[in-house]
Amino acid sequence: MRERRANVVGRAATASVPRITVGGLRLAVLDIEQTASFMIDMVFPHRRVDRPLYLTSANGEVLARCSTEPMTDRLFRAADLISADGQPLVTVSRFKSPRPLPERVATTDLFHEVARKAQDAGLTFYMFGADEAENAAAVANVRRLYPDLKIVGHSHGYLRGEALRAKVDEINALAPDYLWVALGVPYEQAFVEEFTPRLTNVGVIKTSGGLFNFLSGSRSRAPQWMQNVGLEWAWRVYLEPRRLFWRYLTTNPRALYLLFNNSSSTPQPRD
Repeated sequence: MRERRANVVGRAATASVPRITVGGLRLAVLDIEQTASFMIDMVFPHRRVDRPLYLTSANGEVLARCSTEPMTDRLFRAADLISADGQPLVTVSRFKSPRPLPERVATTDLFHEVARKAQDAGLTFYMFGADEAENAAAVANVRRLYPDLKIVGHSHGYLRGEALRAKVDEINALAPDYLWVALGVPYEQAFVEEFTPRLTNVGVIKTSGGLFNFLSGSRSRAPQWMQNVGLEWAWRVYLEPRRLFWRYLTTNPRALYLLFNNSSSTPQPRD
């Protein structure tokens, strides 16, 4: 009963956000600044929900995987808000909807917008994920960029069993306003599903993919022109061909099919 009430309250808190269906998922029609402002409004000057709000992001690979992996689909549909982290999603929405997505909301860009606003508001971060070296380097760079931002803790993501449960309880005791979880799809979404009941003192959980690799400086963003035309995936394949070539070869065609055949401006009931 308590979980059902929490879900109802969470839906009410996000009900004002406009959404359209793109590639089969309901995505928020918000730009980066609006998304960051929404995240701030959910916890400042007071938290509007008595459980963590769950925010995640979708790109073409996510659309393809949701269409073929029932567990991944369920985990994404459980989110309170899904942002479009893929330029092709934005481009197709302009043809398919009278209310298209305004821009790509890349988590790598969103993080900095939220950090600036959180620093001004005195809100707190916890950064969980990646390996120990990447996590430490990412945190160090964020502290350098935002010296007044309150990072109450951080941890690598290679924890299992009792060690992971103890870390989750530690995070909950620190009660961060924002928990950034960077474990990759669908592990970070599964983390949210499993541990949200133990994270009642957290304000917002944002899944973050490879965010910490960019924050640490170990991975570079694609040139801006490639981002603008939806070719950042090609840049990633160029950097990591052995790991990513087959993944994108199999997911990109399916993603394009879904974008053109399973997108609509018609509101859909929440799953």
